Amino acid sequence: MSLKTFSCRVLFKCLHHGVFASSKPLSARDAAAAVLGRSSTRGYYNTRKAKYPQQGGVAHGRVVDLRSDTVTKPGPAMRQAMAEAKVGDDVMREDPTVNELQTIAADMFQMEDALFVPSGTMSNLIAVMVHCRERGDEMIVGDLSHLHIYEQGGSAQLAGVHATTVNNLPDGSFDIEQLESKIRHGYPDPHYPRSRLICVENTHNIQGGRVLPLTFLQEVRALADRYGLSVHMDGARVMNAAVAQGVPPSTILQHTHTVSVCLSKGLGSPVGTILAGPQDFISQAVRCRKALGGGMRQAGILAAAGKLSLLEMVGRLEEDHHNAKTFAQALLDCDPPLFAVDMAAVETNILRFRLQEPSLSPSEFCARMGEVGEGEEAVLGQGIQVLMYPHFGNSVRAVWHLGISPEDTQLAIQKMQLVASQYLKEMAG
Repeated sequence: MSLKTFSCRVLFKCLHHGVFASSKPLSARDAAAAVLGRSSTRGYYNTRKAKYPQQGGVAHGRVVDLRSDTVTKPGPAMRQAMAEAKVGDDVMREDPTVNELQTIAADMFQMEDALFVPSGTMSNLIAVMVHCRERGDEMIVGDLSHLHIYEQGGSAQLAGVHATTVNNLPDGSFDIEQLESKIRHGYPDPHYPRSRLICVENTHNIQGGRVLPLTFLQEVRALADRYGLSVHMDGARVMNAAVAQGVPPSTILQHTHTVSVCLSKGLGSPVGTILAGPQDFISQAVRCRKALGGGMRQAGILAAAGKLSLLEMVGRLEEDHHNAKTFAQALLDCDPPLFAVDMAAVETNILRFRLQEPSLSPSEFCARMGEVGEGEEAVLGQGIQVLMYPHFGNSVRAVWHLGISPEDTQLAIQKMQLVASQYLKEMAG
C-alpha cells in the first residue's frame, strides 16, 4: 500500500471518528503524521504538545486546564498586595518587600540567607555556577531530572560545567551505590573533571510528582559530606513534598546545602523563585544573578505576591493532592479498564497515567479530552474542554493547582468517562 493511499484511509478514519481537536480540516499528510507519530510522544525529548481549540470558543463551555501548575493566576488579594507593595531598587538591595520575602524564606527553610530570582531555571543555573566555580567541574544529576532535560543544558552552555547522570528510580531517588560510583577521584589528574555537586529534584516532575524519601536524602547528604561535595535541591515543588509528608520544609532541607523553590507553580505567584543557602553562597549568587540578567529593580511588586505564596498558600496544596487522587481513582474505576494508574505513586498534585488500549495513543486521548464533541452538550449539559499533555513513557500527565476546584475535578471526570465510553463504543462497533 502506498503512503498516499494509507494517508487517505487514515484521514477518513480519523475524521469519521472525530479524533482531531482542531476545527480546521487536516490534510492527508497531517492526518497520517498524527497517527504515525504516536510513538514519538514516548520520549521526554519530544516537545510537541497537543493542540486545542481556542479557549472560550465553545458556547456554554468550561475549560479545566490541567496542563501544568504554571498556568495559575493571581487572585484579588494577591493583586491588591502587589499594587500596594513598598518598593526600592533591589539591585542596590533596597527593595523592602524583596528583603522581607527573602527573610521569610530563609527563616522558613532554616537557611542562612535567600535570594529572589526571576525563574527556577535561572535559580538552578546560579546554584550550579556557585557550587562549581571552575570550568570543567562536574555535577551529578538524575537522568530524568528537570535540570538535565528541560533547562537547555545551561550548566554546560553558560557555566562550563559537565554533567554525569545516575538513573532516577520510579520514586525519583537514586541507587546510592550507583551515585557513589559516579564520583571522580584523583583530582588534579588531567584526564577527568572534578566532582563538585549532587543535584536532587523534589518533587520529581517526570516521575509524576513523587516525593523523595527523607531516608534517601539523609543518605545522599552523608555521601556528599564523606567526599566533600555539595547537595543542591531543585525544589520547585518542595512545598508539595512537605505537605505530603506532613513536615515543615526545613525537615527536608536540612539534608541539602542549597535549594531552589518556585513561587509561581502551586503557590500561585505570577513570577519568581527563591534560592536559599549559606550567606557566602548567596553573596556569590547575587553576582551570578546580575551576570545572567536577573537583577531586577523595583521587584517588590512581584515579591509581595511571593510573600502571600509562602505565608498563605502552602496549606491549600493539600486540596490539589486530594483532587489529583480523586481523578486517579476515577480512572481506575473505568469499566472496562482503559487506564493504568499506580495509586501509591499519586503523592502530590501531578498525576501520570497510561492508556491500556494500544490503539488509543496519549496524543489522541488528549485531543479528545480537549475538544467538545458532537452531542456532548446534550449529554453533559455543557461543553467541557480538559487540557492535559502527552508525557514521558507513553503516558499522560495532568497537574492540579489553585485554579482547579473539586467541582472542576468532577467535570474532568465526567468528560473522561464520556470520552472513554465513546471510544469503547467505536471499538465495539
